[in-house]
Amino acid sequence: MAKLLAKVAPWLPSARAQADPEGPWSFRVLGEQDTRDLWSIVDEDPVANVFVASHLEASGSAAPSFAGGEIVGMFRHHELRAACWAGGNLVPIGVTDETGAIFGDHLGRSGRTFSSIFGLSEGVMDLWSTLEDFSADPFDVRPNQPLLVIDADPAVPPAPDLRFSRPEDLERVLPACAAMFEEEVGYSPFTGGSEHYRRRVASLIGRRHSLAAFDDDGAVIFKAELGTVSSQAVQIQGVWMNPDHRGKGLSAGYMAGVAEAARNLAPTVSLYVNSYNARAIASYERVGFRQVDTFATILF
Repeated sequence: MAKLLAKVAPWLPSARAQADPEGPWSFRVLGEQDTRDLWSIVDEDPVANVFVASHLEASGSAAPSFAGGEIVGMFRHHELRAACWAGGNLVPIGVTDETGAIFGDHLGRSGRTFSSIFGLSEGVMDLWSTLEDFSADPFDVRPNQPLLVIDADPAVPPAPDLRFSRPEDLERVLPACAAMFEEEVGYSPFTGGSEHYRRRVASLIGRRHSLAAFDDDGAVIFKAELGTVSSQAVQIQGVWMNPDHRGKGLSAGYMAGVAEAARNLAPTVSLYVNSYNARAIASYERVGFRQVDTFATILF
């Protein structure tokens, strides 16, 4: 019924919104005038909200980006209560069990398309509780991904052979990145063409956000990226160990090196990991990472 209503009358307010005794919720795309209020939500949890913080620092504004991403705000009595980045991905911030289902209903009725939803588990899963009525079936739902942080020197020495990737490393790093992506999401990032993904990896290398270690033949042993960076936090992404080198106890030293490099950019370093990846979690804890919250990811 919800899917039918969305097609026939997308302008109708949801029953949840109509019945709210504290007054109606309203939604709109944020603009430059909303920047300060959006920062107030981001600063409540700068580690979990690093994706939006990075956008705000890069653009200086809550207004839509040149690349087409925009931030939808959720208001009550003209006060911004929650927000959601809406581009190729949905990234909710400040969303709670009070607002999530209503926000998800609104986003569903808007007809937006996206390839993933990620963020704090409470916000993502509450959003999804109603958004799923309007969405295609997901490829995977991962509601329990420990969010780990380190804000001190690593507890193990950094691996001496880890370094920032260089432009001339692209042809070696790119296959490792693709292998990590395929292991994580189940399909190749080159599906439909390789140029976009190639440019992304090259950009990470160019910004010194890609780190790798190589064997004597030039093959990648380990690689990771400083995927999202703000002045307060860095989120590590794309951690991958070559299968030929797994089980040798190397990962902790490499992760210590990544954490050390990241802490030169921001005081707190984070990452999130699938709860079933016990070996990776044990390695991160050995380095000094500790769990502070839980993320969730929904993939399409």
